Amino acid sequence: MLDDLKQQYFWKGMKKDVVEFVTHCMECQRVKAEHMHPTGLLYPHSIPQYKWQVITMDFVQGLPMSRNKHDIILVVVDKLTKVAHFIAGNLKDDAPVRERRFLHEIFRLHGIPELIISDRDPRMTSRFWKTLNAALGTKLNFSSTYHPETDGQTERVNQVLEDMLRMYCMDQQYKWEEYLPLVEFAYNNTYHASLKMAPFEALYGRKCRTPVSWDSVEDREVIGPEILMEMEQQIKMIREHLKEAANRQKSYADLKWVDRHYKLGEKVFLRVKPKKELHNFWQGCQVVATLPGTF
Repeated sequence: MLDDLKQQYFWKGMKKDVVEFVTHCMECQRVKAEHMHPTGLLYPHSIPQYKWQVITMDFVQGLPMSRNKHDIILVVVDKLTKVAHFIAGNLKDDAPVRERRFLHEIFRLHGIPELIISDRDPRMTSRFWKTLNAALGTKLNFSSTYHPETDGQTERVNQVLEDMLRMYCMDQQYKWEEYLPLVEFAYNNTYHASLKMAPFEALYGRKCRTPVSWDSVEDREVIGPEILMEMEQQIKMIREHLKEAANRQKSYADLKWVDRHYKLGEKVFLRVKPKKELHNFWQGCQVVATLPGTF
């Protein structure tokens, strides 16, 4: 537009006026592709105060049918210690069966969590699951569309789980459930950079005894109130390490995002994409509420 206008006209501040006109052109805003960083900075979850206070959940699907007629894995991860449990199940299990398995494998070991973070899987948003957690006093936090970072921890654990299962049963795919306990043990005893220790050590306050031990054969004995003080200091150290890791991740993520703020009553465009195979279209709307990280 600027090049075409220069052939016939000229006035002071011509480029600025053209840029302002294109910026406020409704047709251009609705149909032209974006060439700017996405809006909204990363807001990490608050670090829990206690172990198994906040957990994340997700499903790994598409597995071969095992001998026990299982073809999915429920992944449950503690937000503080990063300890994970891998629970085999069947895709056709109804809601009461899945919730009963959760109570048997998680509740009996760690009690009732205060908050559960997950994606919007139909199994997580079912009425039975919501009613059960409401009765137990557990809050549900679901990730929003186009923001998988909300449940990024479980997604990363899913990748590790799939890689380890692939390594164990590459030639015997239908035996994956037999190796699942070994995979869970190996994951929970692997050093985590964010914790600066293994999840098993973060949970129990000591390293796990294995055939290949990191410590000497004679373990140091801790008795009385000393063990409580050591565990409290360890939790404090873990929270500091997680805070450093969260700040580092936020600094990396914010480089690719732009922080924009909107006021009540301002006009904005929202992306409308009913199905994945359809193109993006923009639809105007009015700001009625603002939340951190919404846009």
